[in-house]
Amino acid sequence: MKIGNKIIELRKAKNWSQADLADKTQVSRVIVGRYERNEAAPSIDIAKKIADAFDVSLDFLVGEGQNATFDKQTLRLLQDIEGLEPTIKEKLFFLANAVIRDAKTKQAYAS
Repeated sequence: MKIGNKIIELRKAKNWSQADLADKTQVSRVIVGRYERNEAAPSIDIAKKIADAFDVSLDFLVGEGQNATFDKQTLRLLQDIEGLEPTIKEKLFFLANAVIRDAKTKQAYAS
């Protein structure tokens, strides 16, 4: 997915106008429109501001890299889990796997 499409998707998810995003990133609304139409690409500095405004990683915004599918909240959670004692991690993984299994089962029967 191109960065412009990702910006549109994230902006609409927050119910922000182009002007709202422009204010949060300190660029003009016209420039935001050009980014969204993929007529221009934001500089690294501006892309970082856009990612921060949406509370996502730069990888997530540009759709590349190891963490491209994770938002910042998920990344923070994963980092916190890595710092836990092995026995606590094991219990947390057991619980997470049970919740995921149940959700997948429910989804399979709903189809």
